[in-house]
Amino acid sequence: MKFIDEARIEVHAGKGGNGSASMRREKYIAFGGPDGGDGGVGGSIYVIADVNINTLVDYRFARIFRAKHGEPGRGADCTGRGADDITLRVPIGTVVKDLTSEEIIADLTHDKERVLIAKGGRGGLGNLHFKSSTNRAPRQTTQGTDGETKEIHFELKVLADVGLLGMPNSGKSTFIRAVSAARPKVADYPFTTLHPNLGVVRVSDNKSFVIADVPGLIEGAAEGAGLGIQFLKHLQRTHLLLHLLDIAPFDESVDPVKQATAEAKAIVNELKKYDQSLFDKPRWLVLNKADLLEPAEALRRVKAIIKALKWKGPHFIISAMKTEGCPALTFAIMEHVDALKQQALKDAPEPAANPDRTLANRLKC
Repeated sequence: MKFIDEARIEVHAGKGGNGSASMRREKYIAFGGPDGGDGGVGGSIYVIADVNINTLVDYRFARIFRAKHGEPGRGADCTGRGADDITLRVPIGTVVKDLTSEEIIADLTHDKERVLIAKGGRGGLGNLHFKSSTNRAPRQTTQGTDGETKEIHFELKVLADVGLLGMPNSGKSTFIRAVSAARPKVADYPFTTLHPNLGVVRVSDNKSFVIADVPGLIEGAAEGAGLGIQFLKHLQRTHLLLHLLDIAPFDESVDPVKQATAEAKAIVNELKKYDQSLFDKPRWLVLNKADLLEPAEALRRVKAIIKALKWKGPHFIISAMKTEGCPALTFAIMEHVDALKQQALKDAPEPAANPDRTLANRLKC
């Protein structure tokens, strides 16, 4: 299935039904008076986050959604039937935006989260509402109101705790295969990853985190080189970035230390060009493919790269192919994610007191 992470649609909520101008007519009842019913409400349009959906491909071709109109009112004080609502299912992590006002309507981050995006019109009033002591046979009614019409933009930003950064063929897909059950494509040529992949890393029976692999970046991505930066938005929700570097490139004619240093600086520059908040996220350095070198040579290259980058943050030496060093890295990530979650719980504001319950307590006293 093709991965689609953006979609543009039109939504048209239903119009409310018109009110009825009817008079009661029954045998032996003279001057029965007005009995016109109200019109039914028009159908509204909702979006709901669904954990079973992982792409917006359903909205690639079907782009216009119209709810039905409410039925008009009838005599005998019969209210017209309201139209059924329409519910659009989208993946968790979808941002819903009104293109006309540029307003973000919703950011759906939980399963079954449901938000109204276009409200149906109200039904009109029948002439029953207009009777009075001086107007016993009113003919006045009101028309049903129009439903809302909007142009909506869906943008999917996958939800993950950790994001992978790196040049093509730096070993990101191999790493996510090594630590999770995800099976992205792996090959000996660049750009094997064409869309984001998510993997759940289980550190123990009750502890796990989600890791996201996006297509590799190259220098000039901000100007459209390679696959560009269209997938970097999927890293904006992550808490930690793992920057993978290849310390054993295939081309032996180049200095591996200079090449790894240049690639690392290029990706950092692309992050800064794209989004300052993404650039400011915690970032760990992961030096991959150590199994292709002698241990002493691998350690020498790592020290040289750390010195050239003036790196002061955490760094790890791994072999994603042989899973060497991967367990220690995943345990460190789990500790970092847990610490962030604990801090978020501490910083969360206390829930406001329930005014009804407070009043009830006062009444008890």
